[in-house]
Amino acid sequence: MEIQERVKSYEEAMLNDLATLVSYNSVQGEPQPDAPFGEVPAACLDKALEIAEGYGFTVKNVDHYAGYAEIGEGEQVIGVLAHLDVVPAGEGWKTDPFTLTRDGDRVYGRGTSDDKGAVVASMIAMKVLKDMNVPLTKRIRLILGTNEETGSKCLAHYVEKEGHIDMGFTPDGTFPGVHGEKGALGLDFESVRTQIKEIRGGVASNVVCNHCTMIVANEAVSEEALRLALEKHPVTFEIKPEQGDLIVDVYGTAAHASTPKLGVNAIGELMAALAEAGMQDDFVEFYNRRIGTSCDGAGCDCQVEDEYGPLTFSNGIIKMENGVIRGTIDIRFPVTMNSRQIASRIEAALAGETQGKITVRSRMEPLFFPIDSPLVSRLLQAYQEVTGDLESKPITMGGGTYAKGIHNCIAFGCEFMGEDCHIHDANEFVRIDCLLQQAEIYVHALMKLLEA
Repeated sequence: MEIQERVKSYEEAMLNDLATLVSYNSVQGEPQPDAPFGEVPAACLDKALEIAEGYGFTVKNVDHYAGYAEIGEGEQVIGVLAHLDVVPAGEGWKTDPFTLTRDGDRVYGRGTSDDKGAVVASMIAMKVLKDMNVPLTKRIRLILGTNEETGSKCLAHYVEKEGHIDMGFTPDGTFPGVHGEKGALGLDFESVRTQIKEIRGGVASNVVCNHCTMIVANEAVSEEALRLALEKHPVTFEIKPEQGDLIVDVYGTAAHASTPKLGVNAIGELMAALAEAGMQDDFVEFYNRRIGTSCDGAGCDCQVEDEYGPLTFSNGIIKMENGVIRGTIDIRFPVTMNSRQIASRIEAALAGETQGKITVRSRMEPLFFPIDSPLVSRLLQAYQEVTGDLESKPITMGGGTYAKGIHNCIAFGCEFMGEDCHIHDANEFVRIDCLLQQAEIYVHALMKLLEA
């Protein structure tokens, strides 16, 4: 109870700090001197370190790739890895995404759950440990990155400069812990064989596209037929005739690419509707045959799964430049498989394809810790002590976190099982009681790791 009360006493400070961090639109921007991922992420890092220093922590800026706030002493380092960058706000917000807005027991804003809320919860957990005079025989280091959503080069730079940690967690997953993270493949597709004049959609490769705009000649597809087709799909849309063309806007639902079935992909639904409306087009046929709306990779012969879950397949971005349609595909594959197995299946399936091509752009192998490993079991005990929940178990997930880029680390929180905080979607939020409980759990978790 003492820990809970101490955390509760910092509620106002937590919300003020979160409001400050949310005010930074810290999407990756153009590199600048002393700002490798753009001026705003760098400024957000400076501000976060300033906040941490105000709590009495030792801070260091690691070339504006990352930074850290530290308490304690000793040879061993307990790491807490969080990130300050965010995905683009996108459309559909009911409030200003960069103004923390309270509505009842919730606060809304981009980054409230992913991952700025976790940053302030972790800071307060460290502050409570200091207040309690817990013997800090190891260094506890809150590591703050600025490029997690777009490649985690920030963490790679940190590891190069500062080294790995001895143990730790990243508050960028779900409770009661993530003992396995699926591997990832980033794919690119392209085609020149199309009657589409213009198309664009999506905000990031790891977000299910929720808005797609297309321009196509009237003669390529009937307006009436397209309307009838789209009415059968789980989207909203608008079709405007203009000088012999149709301007089509389709709106779906955004979701994280690791859980694409929670969203509605505007690109996929549009392509399916075009085919249903009778449009004869090589790209439309290629898309529906190879990508589609099923989210399982069947079109590329990579519909696989293991005991921990299936492969997921999500189209995030589409655009047209100089007559070439290009786009991105995000694959998360099972934890017991490797990228070579999946890539080989895709390459074999696409051999001889003439309507378009799909190529592998990036690979990341899975992460897996047994549930009874010391790290996972200690963090699980901390969760159980605070919540009393003895039924929930650590999971594997499709989302990739910093845990893949540093030794002896798993994702632990910040979202609670069954809670949908609209991460990567409009109207992202965190419940205030959940934010406080996160901090309380992290106090217990850090104490467990200090004892290890």
